[in-house]
Amino acid sequence: MTSLYVREITREDHLAHLRLHPDASHLQIPEWADVKPGWLAQSIGWFEGESLLATALALYRPLPGTRRFLAYLPDGPDIDWRTPGLERWLDPLVAHVEREGAFAVRIGPPVVVRCWDPRVVAAGVADPAVRHLRELAAADIDGFALDAGERLRQLGWRRCRENEGSGFGLGQPRFGCQIPVRERSVDDLRAALAPHWEQALRTAESAGVRVVTGSGGDLPEFYRLYTATAAHDGFKARPPEYFQRMWKALNAQDGDRLRLYLAEYDGEVLSAAFMINVGSRSWHSYPASGRRGRQLRPSSVLLWRMLYDAWAAGAETYDLRSITPVLTESRLLGRLLFKTGAGGMAVEYLGEWERPVGIQGKVLQRALKAYLARR
Repeated sequence: MTSLYVREITREDHLAHLRLHPDASHLQIPEWADVKPGWLAQSIGWFEGESLLATALALYRPLPGTRRFLAYLPDGPDIDWRTPGLERWLDPLVAHVEREGAFAVRIGPPVVVRCWDPRVVAAGVADPAVRHLRELAAADIDGFALDAGERLRQLGWRRCRENEGSGFGLGQPRFGCQIPVRERSVDDLRAALAPHWEQALRTAESAGVRVVTGSGGDLPEFYRLYTATAAHDGFKARPPEYFQRMWKALNAQDGDRLRLYLAEYDGEVLSAAFMINVGSRSWHSYPASGRRGRQLRPSSVLLWRMLYDAWAAGAETYDLRSITPVLTESRLLGRLLFKTGAGGMAVEYLGEWERPVGIQGKVLQRALKAYLARR
């Protein structure tokens, strides 16, 4: 078998490859680099001879006071994770980022290890003896994913632990929620709703809550609800410029890649969220709502409309993003039950992994973590 090598490619070559292989994460498309101006970005490709086999977006974060970087591939790379010879793909990646000045490389394999049926999750939440998703019977366990994790350890990679507890932290979440869409009818999707979810949806529909798609001019209305959500849930809000960049960057190549949905009642926007579409997947992103009108359940009818639109567009999966795996964390359980109540399967990914690069790699890793902790 011919050895692979990694080198930088142009954005145009990256986009051309994604048109042939469109199911990369939205965090791995070239446009995402324009959303993250604090990072240096590079499109890279894996080659066998002159043949381009895989691509990725690598983000480089400089360590202040040095000319060295943390290389980060969020939700990537999109390589063959089922091959027993992972080093064939990963060793050329490490060699490439070392040439670029990286002291460490962090990856997020887009691989699901376990998944749980929403009804099993609901029963676990109701059982005070159950404290974590892993204590519940999984609907499926992927042996290839477990093998990939073991092989990463053997190759010197170490799992990043930021998201092991609540599921929310630096980097991408270890636990998420996905609604299977393909080969299901609208009736199937509606029948999968939990009773409390169906009741909330009927409440919103009966009250006349209306869902519309917005434009870039509606971003301030979204941001008003987003900052209210941040204050209520206790997380730090991103600045409005972030969402302006995201809107411009993701819709630059495809005007339908990022959509803004708004739930309105009596002329007032009560809830909002983004849908990101790449390949056969759609992501539910930055859901936001205020205190007014919560009794009308606008978030339920908003998500239902977005799920319907993803189904109508032929999506395979509707990804609801982060959930908590800790079933005793009352502050986050409402979010977990909302997502699984919509028919979402709870999933555990392989997680993010990091490996030091070069002689000073471990020392500079510790320096970067200390710097981030002080910020």
